[in-house]
Amino acid sequence: MKLRNLAITAATGLLLSSGIAMADDKPVVGLVMKSLANEFFQSMLAGAEAHAAERGDFELIAVGMQNETDFEAQINAVDNFITQGVDAIVVAPADSRAMVRPLKKAVEAGIVVVNFDVALDAEAKEQQGFELAFVGPDNRGGAAMAGDALGEKLGEGAKVVIIEGNPGADNATQRLLGFQDSVEKYKLELLDSRTAHWETEEANQVFSTMLTAHPDIQGVMAANDSMAVGVVKALEAAGRDDIEVVGFDNIPAVAPMIEDGRMLATVDQFGQEMAANAIDLALEVLAGGPELEGWVKTDIKLVTAD
Repeated sequence: MKLRNLAITAATGLLLSSGIAMADDKPVVGLVMKSLANEFFQSMLAGAEAHAAERGDFELIAVGMQNETDFEAQINAVDNFITQGVDAIVVAPADSRAMVRPLKKAVEAGIVVVNFDVALDAEAKEQQGFELAFVGPDNRGGAAMAGDALGEKLGEGAKVVIIEGNPGADNATQRLLGFQDSVEKYKLELLDSRTAHWETEEANQVFSTMLTAHPDIQGVMAANDSMAVGVVKALEAAGRDDIEVVGFDNIPAVAPMIEDGRMLATVDQFGQEMAANAIDLALEVLAGGPELEGWVKTDIKLVTAD
């Protein structure tokens, strides 16, 4: 098949991250990610592009949002891919409910769709009469890994706060539940829990407010590493080195923080491989393989200084 003039511009809120694909005999895969300002998705993009170059048997068009809350940009991306007639769309939804309708439209157009990283909302899918497999990690279990590490470090009764992800994203919901599981398991005292929408600067501001209100905080559970970095910056600005911080994603920026003790732990969900694996699954279906069903689990691992 051949693509013609895929126009995705800054005006639509999208960042075009690879060249326009023009292919007569190779399947074309549209990759829709979240914010490319987030180091996790930068790494994911690099992995997907390297995978496309290594395989050489498909064309990749990758797009990302300018920020974590620009949900309309992802909807526009899917609509553009439908119009252009790509063979497959591989998508990490920024909003688990908002993306159900456009992805249903893509499937109805005969496009293979793989939902990875962030699951679509089960109730929204049921309302639309639409089912789609999920390829991704156990976000609740992973958050509990990090939360348990914090609980073991601090002990029963320790005072903690949670910095939540985007309330509209299923992985944010699941990570919050995982942190709450650890709070209950270790009988921690949860002083506050607020969203910072996955963003570093917002997390810095949110946690600074928490710290002013609760100077006796002993631990912080951040739903991703970008927000954990914002928390660490706030602690450094306040001259505090007595508060433990855990995150999720294992982005490169947190490696030195874990090594020198500014962070206690994070959870690796192997983001550089995640999109590549989802693309492979989409290509298998395109080649006549069975449709994906249910939850295709991907790996997670707790990362500490040890």
